[in-house]
Amino acid sequence: MTGDHQTLALLLFSAFVAVTLFITTWVGRARQGSAEEFYAGGRLFSPMENGFAIAGDYMSAASFLGISGLIALFGYDGMLYSVGFLVAWLVVLLFVAELVRNCGRFTLADVVAARMAERPVRTALGASSVTVSVLYLVAQMVGAGSLVALLLGGTSDAARSWTVVGVGALMVIYVSFGGMRATTWIQIVKAVLLMAGAVALTVLVLARFHGDVNALLDAAAERSGHGKDFLAPGLRYGGDWTSRLDFISLGVALVLGTAGLPHILSRFYTVPTARAARHSVVWSIGLIGGFYLMTIVLGFGAAALVGSAEVRASNASGNTAIPLLALDLGGGEGSTGGTVLFAVVAAIAFATILAVVAGITLASSASVAHDLYASLRRPGRRKYGEVAVARVAAVGIGVVAIGLGLLAQDLNVAFLVGLAFALAASANLPALLYALFWRRFTTRGAVWAVYGGLVPAVVLVLVSPVVSGGPTSLFPDVDFQLFPLENPGLVSIPLGFLAGWLGTVTSPEPPDEAKHAETEVRALTGAGAA
Repeated sequence: MTGDHQTLALLLFSAFVAVTLFITTWVGRARQGSAEEFYAGGRLFSPMENGFAIAGDYMSAASFLGISGLIALFGYDGMLYSVGFLVAWLVVLLFVAELVRNCGRFTLADVVAARMAERPVRTALGASSVTVSVLYLVAQMVGAGSLVALLLGGTSDAARSWTVVGVGALMVIYVSFGGMRATTWIQIVKAVLLMAGAVALTVLVLARFHGDVNALLDAAAERSGHGKDFLAPGLRYGGDWTSRLDFISLGVALVLGTAGLPHILSRFYTVPTARAARHSVVWSIGLIGGFYLMTIVLGFGAAALVGSAEVRASNASGNTAIPLLALDLGGGEGSTGGTVLFAVVAAIAFATILAVVAGITLASSASVAHDLYASLRRPGRRKYGEVAVARVAAVGIGVVAIGLGLLAQDLNVAFLVGLAFALAASANLPALLYALFWRRFTTRGAVWAVYGGLVPAVVLVLVSPVVSGGPTSLFPDVDFQLFPLENPGLVSIPLGFLAGWLGTVTSPEPPDEAKHAETEVRALTGAGAA
């Protein structure tokens, strides 16, 4: 990219970072010592504010960069991510949002442990939540590295690596000093910027084809190199039965995974009532639905105007399709319009990454402090404050996410998020749904549900083509691949539910009818909710 691109984009990056650091500092002056203030922002946000924040939290680098890139490379098959991410919110709205707000305080484990032995349940769900969150964080780090590599001409691996480190440092600062309140306002600002940028790009793409969607699709098919096959199923997931099963596995993981994501569930605790939580989801569905419809237009627009080959040449996983599309829509490389539009879009994408990593880091550090630390601390040992532990945990999680982000820089960000969704649906969702709806559910069932989904999912990923055995694997020069599917959801999600059922029916512990009745009343009415 030209020096003008770099200068303007870096100025816009710096402006957003300055604004978000100001928000963090301003909010940090308020009292952040209480757990309710740090984890839930005092539960003072309105449904509209929380809806925008949820949308800002959910519309990640995977959405803006990864999905559009997959559509630009694989056409119809890439749209699965857009559809799956959107349909998932119906599960959240119908089965999770209101009940979770009524039954918990800060984390997912609060809901499940309400009628179980707390220590083993909190340990299991804390470990699972941290694992899911770290994998989701890695996707954001990879997106940041891809963005800066494009900005600097794709020649500087060192700059790419230092960007991952910088994003990790910023996310620790946001969480440690600002807590949930600062994180929420950063996400609101980011959601507004992202929606405005997506609308502008969508209008420009449609204007280029005079509003004729058929002409857009025909041009995308022609420049993709695949012809009409680009607009039909099977380009990525239809070659053989393994690919088709991978397609089903990914779809199931996307639809069910959102309801188990720790950073999404924690957002329901930032509003005062369950009704406000439900209204927040309605706001977020409207914003997210509109956004994912636009990613379809942008993905096909990138294929039609930039070309699939050019997108792949810039980044093998397609993560740079949107910035390249902006450059073309503005007039091409070297033009003033192209320079400005590219810089704006790159800055919005960077803002997207920073806002999302802040939310995920806060949720995972809350799991460490509120669940793991509280349950594993030995009696009689000095008790540090939860908020202090959460701040230290944010640093540790940031270090782990940076290390894995440096390792996985060549993978598609939407694909990485698909793995995180599979882990969430395999481990967190069975325990949550059983705790809310199954009267006989016991402590052993909860622990077995979590580990029975989490461990197989992690093991299957480690022995899948994601890690070894192929040119796009993390370790392409070795081959210990045993599992043929890239996404483990088709196997690990049923295993999680099966393990929860098996643990319950074999448990010597009788179910606590009184606690179940109390949980049921609280879930449905909100009586006694925090």
